[in-house]
Amino acid sequence: MRRYEAVATGGTFDIIHKGHRELLGRAFAISDAVVIGLTSDEMLAARAAKRPVHGYEERLANLEAYITESHPGSPYAIRKLEDDFGPAALTGAIQALVASAETAPRGSRLNEMRASRGLAPVDVVVVPMVAAYDGKRISTSRVRSGEIDTDGSAVTS
Repeated sequence: MRRYEAVATGGTFDIIHKGHRELLGRAFAISDAVVIGLTSDEMLAARAAKRPVHGYEERLANLEAYITESHPGSPYAIRKLEDDFGPAALTGAIQALVASAETAPRGSRLNEMRASRGLAPVDVVVVPMVAAYDGKRISTSRVRSGEIDTDGSAVTS
């Protein structure tokens, strides 16, 4: 597996579930430093499909707590995302984008943006979607609705 000096990944991270843990775990496993774009409340408000339970500050605190516990001592930075690309489009330090299968196609657009700025393209490292007990993907909306827990297991009453 290739190792990078710096990678970027991102998301809403409203309720941190197994899919998020896999995404972040891969980013930390392949890189010396991870830049995480955390979607702003303003960006979410513009997208009717995403209605988080937690505001930006609470999502930030939860994400930092998770990283501190699960990846202690690992260098990282969290940046507020106001668009789909954030710091990955602006800095030559980023060598790879770690993305879910769902968001990986944005890697092509990211590389177009980087080329227009005279930056080298990034590799796109795809982390497969994580399935729940029923074979459907784990998602925050499924966890929020009580259909599954954060590990993708059935919720029992």
